[in-house]
Amino acid sequence: MAFEEMWEALRPIGRGDGGGYRRFSWTAADRECRDWFAQEARSRGLALDQDRNGNLLAWWDVEPEPGPGAADMVAGAASIAAGGITGDPMAGRMRRDAVLTGSHLDSVPDGGAYDGPLGVVSALAAIDLLRERGVSPRRPLGVAVFAEEEGARFGVACLGSRLVTGAIDPARARGLRDADGVTWAAAMEAQGYDPELIGPDPDLLSINCYVELHVEQGRALNAPVGVASAIWPHGRWRFDFTGEGNHAGTTLLGDRRDPMLPFARTVLAARDAAEHNDAVATMGKVRITPNGVNAIPSSVQAWLDARAPSEAAVRATVARTLSAAEEAAGWDGVEVALTEESYTEVVEFHTALRDRLAKTLGDPPVLPTGAGHDAGILSAHVPTAMLFVRNPTGVSHAPSEYASPEDCHAGVVALADVLEELACR
Repeated sequence: MAFEEMWEALRPIGRGDGGGYRRFSWTAADRECRDWFAQEARSRGLALDQDRNGNLLAWWDVEPEPGPGAADMVAGAASIAAGGITGDPMAGRMRRDAVLTGSHLDSVPDGGAYDGPLGVVSALAAIDLLRERGVSPRRPLGVAVFAEEEGARFGVACLGSRLVTGAIDPARARGLRDADGVTWAAAMEAQGYDPELIGPDPDLLSINCYVELHVEQGRALNAPVGVASAIWPHGRWRFDFTGEGNHAGTTLLGDRRDPMLPFARTVLAARDAAEHNDAVATMGKVRITPNGVNAIPSSVQAWLDARAPSEAAVRATVARTLSAAEEAAGWDGVEVALTEESYTEVVEFHTALRDRLAKTLGDPPVLPTGAGHDAGILSAHVPTAMLFVRNPTGVSHAPSEYASPEDCHAGVVALADVLEELACR
């Protein structure tokens, strides 16, 4: 099966000794993933397009009806398939009302193999299966690889789809910095993109629908494949604790303004706030300055990830955590400030599309998720839906994330069935 061949070719890219992945945007591993996708797309005769926001798209175009200009269109499509990247405006117009699928190839630090790549590999394998069935699209069928979905390098999740939809200001996106101070603009430019061109893409938002296949990120799915009902509201907030740097050996405890102390209390407060509001909250990233063994820190930056079934519960969790942080900071003579870096409201997937998928697949389980996805960002502009493939470990964003070969195959078949219904009939 082509799925296994593609999976084995992609598996080593960006993988560390511990089995986790570090495929961060605009790095060597990211470039290698992009090259892999381009090669797979071209080997299938798909037209490859890279948009101005860093997203990749591979298109299986509709065969033109016989008539004036048809020969030129066929020749142009053949040229695109052979040569690679297209910026042809006619191609964009031809792809209005397209069906789009796909996911992402970037990862969180030491992430698992399936989150993102499963959707991309399955999409290409589904096209192979459709061709084996002898069917062709009646509307263009595309496979997307969205950039910076995890937000692991530049801090804003689903950045590629946020730029497409106008959910983030391009100027803000250009100025986002990684841990080494490199901006999104500089990183894009180093890979041959013009960061001044990033922004909303009306052509891409003219598609008919977007369907994303993803490994389930929990243990709620009791069948090989399920359909998503909704995405919980979720967001990321940055706490800035500012104290006074000093010597660890000569500064008396009573003279210290140590920002680590209120930070530590805030971590515990976030857990308490989540339990109080039936939410989940995580402080999994921290940046300490100067980060020396024998130095009292001068500042601590810490990030809170909060999610819940309702916006009220998310907001209450953040507010309760901030109140505790402010109280703790006051005890230690430390200043604290809170910045909301990103927030996504609850996403109820397009009801008619979701029901159509469920009917096509024989009424599989329908379940919500607490994880964010590009499908959630696009949903405010185009009909979107998601398929989940069972994850028996229940672990995600870690090396033990897993889906069995049998369930992966079931996912490919399900996606092919859905794409045949949406694009080929």
